[in-house]
Amino acid sequence: MSDKLFTVAGYATNADGTVKVRFANDLVARIKILNKAGCTDINLVELPKPMTKVEALEFLQSQGITGDAGYVVSAKLAEKQKLAEKANKTATLSTGSAVKVQSTKAKAGKQMVADAA
Repeated sequence: MSDKLFTVAGYATNADGTVKVRFANDLVARIKILNKAGCTDINLVELPKPMTKVEALEFLQSQGITGDAGYVVSAKLAEKQKLAEKANKTATLSTGSAVKVQSTKAKAGKQMVADAA
Protein backbone atom coordinates (compact mmCIF):
# COMPACT_ATOMS: atom_id res chain seq x y z
CA MET A 1 0.00 0.00 0.00
CA SER A 2 1.17 3.50 -0.78
CA ASP A 3 2.55 5.81 1.88
CA LYS A 4 1.72 8.88 -0.23
CA LEU A 5 0.28 11.75 1.79
CA PHE A 6 -2.57 14.06 0.79
CA THR A 7 -3.67 17.45 2.13
CA VAL A 8 -7.13 17.53 0.51
CA ALA A 9 -9.88 14.89 0.47
CA GLY A 10 -13.58 14.73 -0.24
CA TYR A 11 -16.05 13.57 -2.83
CA ALA A 12 -17.67 14.68 -6.07
CA THR A 13 -20.46 13.44 -8.31
CA ASN A 14 -19.27 12.47 -11.79
CA ALA A 15 -21.13 13.62 -14.91
CA ASP A 16 -22.77 10.16 -15.10
CA GLY A 17 -24.20 10.57 -11.56
CA THR A 18 -21.81 8.29 -9.66
CA VAL A 19 -20.21 9.60 -6.46
CA LYS A 20 -16.48 9.13 -6.09
CA VAL A 21 -13.99 9.85 -3.30
CA ARG A 22 -11.23 12.27 -4.32
CA PHE A 23 -7.72 12.98 -2.96
CA ALA A 24 -5.38 15.84 -3.85
CA ASN A 25 -2.65 18.14 -2.64
CA ASP A 26 -3.94 21.35 -4.26
CA LEU A 27 -7.55 22.27 -3.50
CA VAL A 28 -8.05 24.94 -6.17
CA ALA A 29 -6.40 22.96 -8.98
CA ARG A 30 -8.43 19.84 -8.12
CA ILE A 31 -11.72 21.78 -8.13
CA LYS A 32 -10.87 23.26 -11.54
CA ILE A 33 -10.13 19.79 -12.94
CA LEU A 34 -13.37 18.35 -11.54
CA ASN A 35 -15.43 21.26 -12.90
CA LYS A 36 -13.84 20.84 -16.33
CA ALA A 37 -14.72 17.12 -16.24
CA GLY A 38 -18.39 17.98 -15.58
CA CYS A 39 -18.49 16.92 -11.93
CA THR A 40 -21.13 18.36 -9.62
CA ASP A 41 -21.66 18.38 -5.84
CA ILE A 42 -17.91 18.88 -5.32
CA ASN A 43 -17.13 18.75 -1.61
CA LEU A 44 -13.40 18.82 -0.88
CA VAL A 45 -11.86 19.82 2.44
CA GLU A 46 -8.34 20.62 3.53
CA LEU A 47 -7.15 17.97 5.96
CA PRO A 48 -5.78 19.02 9.37
CA LYS A 49 -2.41 17.45 8.49
CA PRO A 50 -1.00 15.46 5.55
CA MET A 51 -2.67 12.02 5.64
CA THR A 52 -2.62 8.68 3.85
CA LYS A 53 -5.79 7.65 2.01
CA VAL A 54 -6.91 5.47 4.94
CA GLU A 55 -6.36 8.30 7.45
CA ALA A 56 -8.13 10.79 5.16
CA LEU A 57 -11.10 8.44 4.73
CA GLU A 58 -11.31 7.95 8.51
CA PHE A 59 -11.28 11.74 8.89
CA LEU A 60 -14.03 12.15 6.28
CA GLN A 61 -16.12 9.48 7.97
CA SER A 62 -15.78 11.30 11.30
CA GLN A 63 -17.28 14.41 9.65
CA GLY A 64 -20.72 12.76 9.50
CA ILE A 65 -21.16 12.64 5.73
CA THR A 66 -24.56 11.13 4.88
CA GLY A 67 -26.38 9.78 1.84
CA ASP A 68 -24.62 8.37 -1.21
CA ALA A 69 -21.39 10.20 -0.34
CA GLY A 70 -21.35 8.69 3.16
CA TYR A 71 -21.83 5.22 1.72
CA VAL A 72 -19.04 5.73 -0.84
CA VAL A 73 -16.63 6.99 1.85
CA SER A 74 -17.42 3.98 4.08
CA ALA A 75 -17.05 1.51 1.21
CA LYS A 76 -13.73 3.00 0.07
CA LEU A 77 -12.44 3.00 3.67
CA ALA A 78 -13.31 -0.69 4.05
CA GLU A 79 -11.57 -1.45 0.74
CA LYS A 80 -8.40 0.46 1.69
CA GLN A 81 -8.28 -1.12 5.18
CA LYS A 82 -8.57 -4.58 3.65
CA LEU A 83 -5.70 -3.79 1.27
CA ALA A 84 -3.61 -2.48 4.18
CA GLU A 85 -4.27 -5.68 6.16
CA LYS A 86 -3.28 -7.79 3.18
CA ALA A 87 -0.04 -5.83 2.75
CA ASN A 88 0.94 -6.27 6.41
CA LYS A 89 0.41 -10.02 6.86
CA THR A 90 2.92 -12.15 8.72
CA ALA A 91 3.80 -15.75 8.03
CA THR A 92 5.28 -18.40 10.31
CA LEU A 93 8.22 -20.37 8.99
CA SER A 94 8.73 -24.08 9.66
CA THR A 95 11.44 -23.04 12.13
CA GLY A 96 8.75 -21.30 14.19
CA SER A 97 9.97 -17.75 13.58
CA ALA A 98 7.62 -15.13 12.16
CA VAL A 99 8.36 -13.04 9.10
CA LYS A 100 6.55 -10.01 7.77
CA VAL A 101 5.46 -10.52 4.18
CA GLN A 102 5.24 -7.42 2.02
CA SER A 103 4.12 -7.13 -1.55
CA THR A 104 6.37 -5.06 -3.80
CA LYS A 105 6.20 -4.27 -7.50
CA ALA A 106 9.03 -5.53 -9.66
CA LYS A 107 9.58 -4.52 -13.30
CA ALA A 108 8.56 -7.99 -14.47
CA GLY A 109 5.45 -8.08 -12.25
CA LYS A 110 4.59 -8.59 -8.60
CA GLN A 111 7.05 -10.30 -6.34
CA MET A 112 6.79 -11.36 -2.69
CA VAL A 113 9.53 -10.25 -0.32
CA ALA A 114 9.98 -11.63 3.21
CA ASP A 115 11.65 -9.52 5.88
CA ALA A 116 12.63 -11.11 9.20
CA ALA A 117 10.47 -9.65 11.95
